Amino acid sequence: MIKINRRTFAAGSAALAIAPRVASAQDKKTLRFVQAGNLTILDPIFTTAYVTRDHGYMIYDTLFSIDEKNEVKPQMVDKYGVSADKLTWTFTLRDGLEWHDGQPVTAEDCVVSIKRWAARDGMGQKLMEFVADISPVDAKTFTLKLKQPYGLVLDSLGKQSSNVPFMMPKAIASTDPFKAIDSQVGSGPFIYVKAESKPGERHVYIKNPKYKPRAEPASGLAGGKVAKVDRVEFVDMPDPTQQVNALIAGEIDMIENVPHDLLPLLKRDKSVQTVMWNPLGQQFVIRFNHLTKPFDNPKIRQAALLAMRQEDYLKATVGEPEFYKVCTAAFVCGTPNGVELQGDLLVKPNFEKAKALLKEAGYDGSPVVLMQSTTLPVLTNMAPVTKALLEQAGFKVDMQSMDWQTVVSRRARKDPATQGGWSAFHTYAIAADILNPISANWMIADPAKAWFGWPNDPEMEKLRDAYARETDPAKAKAMAVAVQNRAIEQAQYGWLGMWFGPGASRANITGWLKAPVVVHWNIEKK
Repeated sequence: MIKINRRTFAAGSAALAIAPRVASAQDKKTLRFVQAGNLTILDPIFTTAYVTRDHGYMIYDTLFSIDEKNEVKPQMVDKYGVSADKLTWTFTLRDGLEWHDGQPVTAEDCVVSIKRWAARDGMGQKLMEFVADISPVDAKTFTLKLKQPYGLVLDSLGKQSSNVPFMMPKAIASTDPFKAIDSQVGSGPFIYVKAESKPGERHVYIKNPKYKPRAEPASGLAGGKVAKVDRVEFVDMPDPTQQVNALIAGEIDMIENVPHDLLPLLKRDKSVQTVMWNPLGQQFVIRFNHLTKPFDNPKIRQAALLAMRQEDYLKATVGEPEFYKVCTAAFVCGTPNGVELQGDLLVKPNFEKAKALLKEAGYDGSPVVLMQSTTLPVLTNMAPVTKALLEQAGFKVDMQSMDWQTVVSRRARKDPATQGGWSAFHTYAIAADILNPISANWMIADPAKAWFGWPNDPEMEKLRDAYARETDPAKAKAMAVAVQNRAIEQAQYGWLGMWFGPGASRANITGWLKAPVVVHWNIEKK
């Protein structure tokens, strides 16, 4: 078992020299929130970073959303239907939709937004492979015509996490999808205040007074998005201990994720509460770069997976068993496609077999350039575990420490690992992102469309296509298992266990919705 030193804190570490601040009437209308990361990129189509996705939910809206029961519900759409042959879908927008600059939302805006999203997102790319045409009919109506029936149309348009198909004005959505937009005009429940925002310090949003929420009650990411505070501030505060102390002092109102070893400090204070806002949890992964040495060789990737043990990662990063789960199912244990692997892979390392594979593959000692994120507490200990395990299997590992935003920027580089590129890095996904072979971007194996790491496996793409066409649930599950098995055969990436991380808020905060994303509508300060 690999042991990593985890933080320890004295019982008195929560003690503060200042007394909790008494909230003024203005404070009760301002919500101060600390994200799990530093928001620097503001285009949720350009990047899959969750901090940017969360920014998107503040200012943009979606055609469909997913409720707490994981069912697709209309959001910006008023009514929709499909033809008898299941080839033509028609969508009509709700009345009263308006961009923050006062212009009406049109069907043409939505068509262009869908096309930009689909150029970057794996689920959108797959949808467009089946689309013959998408075009506006009038100001409020557009049609989507298919080449053949496709069972994931609504699931795609209602995709709830990165990349989310957010609607944008045509002029903005016409931006090259591989270039970040420089405008923050949306139609969502909050408006971004650029003049008061400064990356690295805070991002400011104010209530959109013209937003018209749906009549249904809020549920998950669906229903009425009613803003009950006038102002939201995303406060940049990288240090987790500082976050917890600031929450106890009343200087902030909400923390997205609390490191598990700090939870005892919160449980002792009645002025705060913990909130399990994402009950499905998150999955850790390691992503390999298929373009450069040493992981351009599938046998070397297979050797790496043979060295890995999920529980080592889970104990090092999460610690308490109540907040993690060993699960070898790529598509999440306990869900329709969640079937665990046979054998000991990812559960019990086989270092001797890994060494034999490295020898067979002709591994020449090329270093694994392993990027370690140091600013997301839940990821900080992942890379040291990998370094220790890979070295036991015979790899040479160059672990390079950097903040998360540097990881996000550097992972896009295709340079050789020894020339500013990379070999591997760790990240995680909310379970809602990875419930099937189409929504899970990590399963894409067309290098022109794939997520960072750029795998190239035509056989995987055939399997994913077969899943996309299948309408029978039992057959679809079998196809999902086939996709999972292929990912293991090619060592496309590694999934390293599930974890569950509560957020925290002041005790006077109510209305925090259970969803895969922290959203700020429906929340009140009592």
